[in-house]
Amino acid sequence: MPRFCVPAVALRALMVLAVASGALMSSSAAASAAAEDDTADIRWSVRPADESGADERSAIEHALDPGEGVEDSLAVRNLSRVGATFRLLAADGFTTRTGRFDILPADQESVGAGTWVTLPEQVTVGPGETALVPFAIAVPEDAEPGDHAAGITASVSSVQSDGDGAQVGVESRVGLRVITRVNGEIAPGATISGVDPGYEVRWNPARPGSATVTFDVLNDGNTRLLAEGSVAVGGQEVAFPSEEAGRQELLPGDSRTVSVEVDDVWPLVSLPVTVELDPVVLTVDGSTPEMTPVTAEVRMWAVPWPQLLVLLGLALVAYSAVGNRRRRRRRLDILLARARDEGRRSVSVPAP
Repeated sequence: MPRFCVPAVALRALMVLAVASGALMSSSAAASAAAEDDTADIRWSVRPADESGADERSAIEHALDPGEGVEDSLAVRNLSRVGATFRLLAADGFTTRTGRFDILPADQESVGAGTWVTLPEQVTVGPGETALVPFAIAVPEDAEPGDHAAGITASVSSVQSDGDGAQVGVESRVGLRVITRVNGEIAPGATISGVDPGYEVRWNPARPGSATVTFDVLNDGNTRLLAEGSVAVGGQEVAFPSEEAGRQELLPGDSRTVSVEVDDVWPLVSLPVTVELDPVVLTVDGSTPEMTPVTAEVRMWAVPWPQLLVLLGLALVAYSAVGNRRRRRRRLDILLARARDEGRRSVSVPAP
């Protein structure tokens, strides 16, 4: 990709000219992301691209020095049977509480990496055609080292009816990530806090219970991380995230609440709980900074109520058996004593 020193001369004008001149091409590449407008049946995809069309990249990623810039391209493919004009927008990126990547809506002002991207305001694409849209990333001189997230979307607006029949404006958008790693002191980091274990009793005394451990993971470094690790409770260990939770990516400054269930845990009154975070640093330039695993240890109360109830029942049965035995013994002693007394009286009576 061509690189340049900021500022890039007449960049916006060149890009508008490139799109307006109809830099269109047919493409059979599968859509990496698609959206559908129910009203106009418009479907489209947005992919990273080079001069020949959509490429194999899943996102736009560049490692740049402060004050450096780079030119790149994206491909907007119209998958519908009618032509469409798509609004193009670059904005700051963020991750939701569930870990999904998103960008700020059009009515919110970007203050970070979204402002580093310059691209045309719109592009018109014929049915079944693909438009190559050039854009540029220009890193400010005072940019902090580390990963900075943005995104580019192509959107279509329409008017639809809500449940009450009122007309509402709807903007459907499809986009891609733009990750810029600013070179400098790359310092990945993560912390664990708020470890909160809880034990669930199985009332069948022959079966162990389960533990649920909830904690917060904070990315306090300046790189993107994948939150991975394990939770150990009472000798049982479970890795996280689960397949259902999926990939847990944290941008710098992100915090994520993680909940892990550990089965087959016997209630032994007080159990050790260990959370080990072994995060993976996502790379941009091929280098992989190493991170030391982070560990948090607490203890959890797990009172063995079912087993205690069984022991109490056995104790009551044993107490009852001992009591019955003692009562039988006393009755037998009384009968023997009576028999002896009657024997003595019969011996002491003189014969007639």
